[in-house]
Amino acid sequence: QVQLVESGGGLVQAGGSLRLSCTASGRTFSRSPMGWFRQAPGKDRDFVAAISWNGGSTFYADSVKGRFTISKDNAKNTMYLQMNSLKPEDTAVYYCAARREYRNVGTRRVDYDYWGQGTQVTVSS
Repeated sequence: QVQLVESGGGLVQAGGSLRLSCTASGRTFSRSPMGWFRQAPGKDRDFVAAISWNGGSTFYADSVKGRFTISKDNAKNTMYLQMNSLKPEDTAVYYCAARREYRNVGTRRVDYDYWGQGTQVTVSS
């Protein structure tokens, strides 16, 4: 059974940092593009960042550009999201997602085939 499990969420003050991890099991995602999305209460699930299967290309939402960094360790079947200079508006449930092998990087929810259960990030002012 394929599973994506997020970890690293929590409560942090504005200006602080968190590092999210997404660990895959049940299959390898070393040849898959992956991404992060987030959903705040009462809002849609929005794109945050995405990375190509080999880590050579990355894409970010304008709202997080320059503050968040996505990375991927294929040997560990794990993806990361380093979040710095956090703001209260970053508060959301963060989801990791993966596409099937060798697809292009996607920035839409419909691009992704596998999803994690989410991890809560709360930024206090």
